[in-house]
Amino acid sequence: MTPVSRDNAGVIAPPPLIALAAIAIGLLLDWLLPAYVMAVVLPFGFRLTVGVVLIGGGLALAIAAVMQFRAHHTHAEPWKPSTAVVTIGVYGWLRNPMYVGMTLVLAGLSILLASDWMLVMTILFVPVIHVGVVRREERYLAAKFGEPYRRYLARVPRYGWPL
Repeated sequence: MTPVSRDNAGVIAPPPLIALAAIAIGLLLDWLLPAYVMAVVLPFGFRLTVGVVLIGGGLALAIAAVMQFRAHHTHAEPWKPSTAVVTIGVYGWLRNPMYVGMTLVLAGLSILLASDWMLVMTILFVPVIHVGVVRREERYLAAKFGEPYRRYLARVPRYGWPL
């Protein structure tokens, strides 16, 4: 079955569940094998400031992205059919603001809580999302929307930097 015939990206799991798994596994590992590196190296005030800024920035980015999808009457959830390619707003400068936002929230929460293992899980979250979600979405959208989507791929970087 092709991605277009099933009319969704065929992601490995809903991205919010992948993020929640990173949090849960990180906290479990902190409890089982505490490292205390961030707690010792980073003062609480620094952790609080950096954590709140990253969480706030990540939430703002993700919310703006979801609002753009809603305004264009398409699903933000990659396991549902896409009806449009959004290329304006935050999507004008990065193609995956929801996943960048989730990563920022995870990193901020890790730092705020001084959760060394959650930070490790955040680092592992990135390739899982890239391979298991983003690459699948790109194949699906290219098959469904063709050349207009391919032009968008060529014009806008995947994560906000030219890679």
